Amino acid sequence: MTVNLLDFDLEGMAAFCEQLGQKRFRATQLFRWIHQKGASDFEQMTDLAKALRDKLAVSANITGPKVVSRHESTDGTIKWLFDVGAGDVIETVFIPEADRGTLCISSQAGCAVGCRFCSTGHQGFSRNLTTGEIISQLWFAEHFLRKHLSKDERVISNVVMMGMGEPLQNYSQLLPALKTMLDDHGYGLSRRRVTVSTSGVVPMIDRLARDCPVALAVSLHAPYDALRSDLVPLNKKYPIAELLEACTRYQSAAPRDFITFEYCMLDGVNDQPEHARQLVALMKTHAANGLSCKFNLIPFNPFPASGLVRSQMPQVLAFARILIDAGIVTTVRKTRGDDIDAACGQLAGDVQDRTGVEQRMAAQRLGRLAGIKVVVMNKDAA
Repeated sequence: MTVNLLDFDLEGMAAFCEQLGQKRFRATQLFRWIHQKGASDFEQMTDLAKALRDKLAVSANITGPKVVSRHESTDGTIKWLFDVGAGDVIETVFIPEADRGTLCISSQAGCAVGCRFCSTGHQGFSRNLTTGEIISQLWFAEHFLRKHLSKDERVISNVVMMGMGEPLQNYSQLLPALKTMLDDHGYGLSRRRVTVSTSGVVPMIDRLARDCPVALAVSLHAPYDALRSDLVPLNKKYPIAELLEACTRYQSAAPRDFITFEYCMLDGVNDQPEHARQLVALMKTHAANGLSCKFNLIPFNPFPASGLVRSQMPQVLAFARILIDAGIVTTVRKTRGDDIDAACGQLAGDVQDRTGVEQRMAAQRLGRLAGIKVVVMNKDAA
């Protein structure tokens, strides 16, 4: 049985090459061919000896994801549906902007967390992805986009682990994938430009800080435990105080000087002025212990099974103003790719509810009037 070389970070590749009787520099060569040049055929690797290429052909493979479909949005966003076997599919989204290209990557087929506002969570959990299945999304997208956009240089500058699944519940497979993203012989991404989003798996936040501290985004969505437990069931195991303490510990190792908190705006549920004031009080308490934060307010992307409604934009901007006036850096995210169901929280479902199109079109105009920045991105890619 052959091994998929996409499953290895550089250390894993070196160990594999050692098993073949090869020196470490061969692993570096292989790594560059695969990740920097997008090679999938050993015969392309012309600086490797023919005997080694023959040996690799019988002991290894470079197998990327099987594309089921590709959809391109009017705003340039691209969504791929990949078949990962046994009836499971995952989704990957590319979000182009003037100064960056962001890839949103899945870590699981489905998700076990079950947040009320997330269509992926309503799908349920199937399985963890392998390291190869995680990194192959970047491998495929980067080299597809270079051809698709007729570019020789790197297209993807930012990666966000915000696709299907809870990344920190698949830690053993996530970690080598992150190391490959950061490795200069792989994709050479900055730690600041690789973001892991979590709903709050506290012990694994601490492990990530020790093993591979990248940018951290935390799905908060409520200022107090009773409400957050209703929206994010994981809160029953790791309540807000424990989560924010873990974020404070993480910040000392993080590549940014703040932790990003995601807050999905739900009409009449968590979007009232008192909720904003409670958030301010909560963050001030933890700021005394050294926590620095940034908030992304996310317009909810409706789907029929949720029973939830998107907050009206004036309400979102009023909420943001309370946070900003309290000195909290706050942005309002303008959704991207929602015409192909690629916007935040939409992965894995056909979304029929298209309410709020007009308010999204007016978001930036209202934001300018209110003096609040409306960020045109689908993910935290800053």
